Amino acid sequence: MDVEQLEKKAIEMRKATWEMIYRAKTGHTGSDLSCTDILVALYYKVLNQTPETFKSENRDRYVQSKGHAVEILLNVLADRGYFPKDDLLTYSQFKSPYIGHPNNHIKGIEMNTGSLGHGLALSVGIAKAAKMDDKDYHTYVLMGDGEQAEGSVWEAAMAAGNFKLDNLTAIIDHNGLQITGKTKDVMNSEPLKAKYEAFGWNVIEIDGNDMSQLVDAFDMKSVQNKPTLILADTVKGCGVSFAENKAEWHHKVPTEEQYKEALDVFDKELEERK
Repeated sequence: MDVEQLEKKAIEMRKATWEMIYRAKTGHTGSDLSCTDILVALYYKVLNQTPETFKSENRDRYVQSKGHAVEILLNVLADRGYFPKDDLLTYSQFKSPYIGHPNNHIKGIEMNTGSLGHGLALSVGIAKAAKMDDKDYHTYVLMGDGEQAEGSVWEAAMAAGNFKLDNLTAIIDHNGLQITGKTKDVMNSEPLKAKYEAFGWNVIEIDGNDMSQLVDAFDMKSVQNKPTLILADTVKGCGVSFAENKAEWHHKVPTEEQYKEALDVFDKELEERK
């Protein structure tokens, strides 16, 4: 897909996620919307992985450490054909495998995640294994900025730099908000760029809701002997004006009126891109 097609796909995925959260009456709405562009860039442009190659030893790996944003991940996987879209009608229902965090009983999901601070360490292990086994697959991991308060993140960051894992790319969904407020007020982890660079990382700072910047960043991710961090500045609730930059939308379900209002916006945007 080119950038315009990816932008349109991101609107479609925001709409599908918005509908699923409204239908299920649960979901991390603001978090899903902030990282939608990142997942669309990965799954429709970057990842060397398809439903047919998901069990291949040389497939690229993706770990969603920011596991609470599972709704957008599930919609992207369904749209890519990893499982039928109708399966998501059971999301968060009794005995459904489609639950509030990534579940590796579902095709397309590498491992269970959502206990924040674990995804980077797991990804370091996957990338290190690729080096040891002389495999050329790349590992990607998405974290939240609130997650950077976890000490295990920094142990993993140090290890990645120490082992010179140039086959590892981490992305931070840097929207400045978490469930209890602004990240700088809850537990200030800035300056993230300088800290990761001090651990030996190549850091690319971009607008994470700008598809062309995302595509360019993924294209230039590889620096010899260094893991890469894409520090993606995003807007929590991106795409729904009344939810943007509001911590209360970290985990909030739209009312019927809000649901219809945002749906009208998505439909109008899609119509304009026909």
